[in-house]
Amino acid sequence: QVQLVESGGGLVQVGGSLRLSCAASGRTFGSYAMGWFRQAPGKEREFVAGFSWRDGSTTYTSYADSVKGRFTISRDNAKNTVFLQMNSLKPEDTAVYYCAAKLVDSSWYIASRSAREYDYWGQGTQVTVSS
Repeated sequence: QVQLVESGGGLVQVGGSLRLSCAASGRTFGSYAMGWFRQAPGKEREFVAGFSWRDGSTTYTSYADSVKGRFTISRDNAKNTVFLQMNSLKPEDTAVYYCAAKLVDSSWYIASRSAREYDYWGQGTQVTVSS
């Protein structure tokens, strides 16, 4: 089991920035692929950002086209925490943002963009961008 707790959401004006955090506890943090999703009212939960890796060590990031160049995902393994830095926010970024974890036992992995493939979820944090 792994527990995920998001924080850092809030109300921000167009063009502003927010930094979301996801603190993980439970089983070994490094065994899980972490990702960020979001869900706006009346819409399906969608992929925002995640990690991929190859050869068991080289890590790279993946982003939804809608956030590429504005959002950055990062992690601090020592603190079992994943971050999502969001810059140049737009009204269409308004949503509940969720942290997700997927157990992966492989030296090669491409970030899954399907919410159904993730095993654990945080409670979500609201991000509202006002114009």
